[in-house]
Amino acid sequence: MIVENNVPLQPYNSFGIVARAHNLARIANEADVAELRADLRWRDAPRFVLGGGSNIVITGDVKPLVLKVEIKGLRLVEETPRAWIVEAGAGEVWHEAIQWMLANGYPGLENLALIPGTVGGAPVQNIGAYGVELQDRFESLDAIDLDTGRTFTLDAAQCAFGYRDSVFKHVRSGPNDFGLSGRALITRVRFRLPKPWKAVVGYLDLERKMEETGNFTPSATDVFDWICAIRRAKLPDWRLLGNAGSFFKNPTVTPEQCADIIARDPKIVHYPMPDGTIKLAAGWLIDACGWKGKSVGNAGVYEKQALVLVNRGGLENPVTGGEVMTLAKAIQTSVYERFGIRLEPEPVVV
Repeated sequence: MIVENNVPLQPYNSFGIVARAHNLARIANEADVAELRADLRWRDAPRFVLGGGSNIVITGDVKPLVLKVEIKGLRLVEETPRAWIVEAGAGEVWHEAIQWMLANGYPGLENLALIPGTVGGAPVQNIGAYGVELQDRFESLDAIDLDTGRTFTLDAAQCAFGYRDSVFKHVRSGPNDFGLSGRALITRVRFRLPKPWKAVVGYLDLERKMEETGNFTPSATDVFDWICAIRRAKLPDWRLLGNAGSFFKNPTVTPEQCADIIARDPKIVHYPMPDGTIKLAAGWLIDACGWKGKSVGNAGVYEKQALVLVNRGGLENPVTGGEVMTLAKAIQTSVYERFGIRLEPEPVVV
């Protein structure tokens, strides 16, 4: 196991922020973690687990030991009359893993196409889009406890999935708390893809695609292609314009709070949720406050989607993490002052 020193992290975060890791180890398998733990220099060192870097804002050089997860592998674990169980290494690129599954006849994740990042990051964030969340297709995952070196397996209930949330985003606060932030390195994830497959198209953009094409019985590949087209039209390619995807979570409010906002802003975009709460479109709130297209230094709000903050400086004069967070806080203040709503960032600030 070679631990690299002074490693540039600009290629490893989708915002393109310039920073360095004081030390970085590439984890290709479980044995690499065991080897690090056997080395007295690294056994008790602070650690930061890095996947695809698509959901982080780096605000300076990273002092903890960076564990860059590069575990590969895709395979069908089991097929039953009711589901395909497919396993993917945590270091696989998420979009490419979906492509492999579709090419091999295992549909079910097509609505999550083109979400940046790696397979291992997907359960941490409980990613979701266009009517499907990861928890809807999740079977189990394997991980390593970095404090003890032990491997363990979690099912969906143990992952404590919530809206863009999981046990991996919470710090352990006591002996009976199972918070795994900073403690776990996910190695493999298994998905339960239901049989028979059924298209999930009850989303306005997908309904429009059906109307446009006259195809009301789309295949999984059709849905995949539509999702890719929709996302490319709305969202910037991080390889061309650095970003971390949707920067804020869509807030939820009570029906009474929503009615109060509607009385003042009748056009507010909102969605009723199964639990009786109302989800508000964070992008609409930000746009209503006049932020679309605005910038703070080299951090900007994307012209086509106010929910996305972008790197306007490119590779030559890249945005800093400080600029991104200054812009984010200014947006939060504007939205709170107008609507009384506190927006919560999605990315992890490092």
